[in-house]
Amino acid sequence: MSGEIKSEVMSRRRALSLLGLAGLSLAVPTVLMVSDATMSDAEAQGAPQAAPPAAPQGGPQTGTERRQERRLRRTVRRQERRTRRMERRLARRQGRSERRMVRREGRAERREIRRTGGTSPQ
Repeated sequence: MSGEIKSEVMSRRRALSLLGLAGLSLAVPTVLMVSDATMSDAEAQGAPQAAPPAAPQGGPQTGTERRQERRLRRTVRRQERRTRRMERRLARRQGRSERRMVRREGRAERREIRRTGGTSPQ
């Protein structure tokens, strides 16, 4: 199996999870924009604001950012495990199906031999 090239079948579950991850990636910037909009409203009212705790990309992250990244990594790992499990399951099913067909063909041949008395019809 190491030299084989497998084409990956996309299940409904995988497609939905990818859509969910894409939606999550779109939702995070939207949430950030909404929080920025509320800050600008507060600034317009004249309330003193502290500097936003936006961490630079390469710098230290806040606890919330680390937690979100951990959750995302966990979700990806879980989905990969599910995909591998599904592929193993499909391989087992295919193997069972092939073995079943071989047994059926063998039984059919033996049955035919018993019916014809062991001689091949000519």
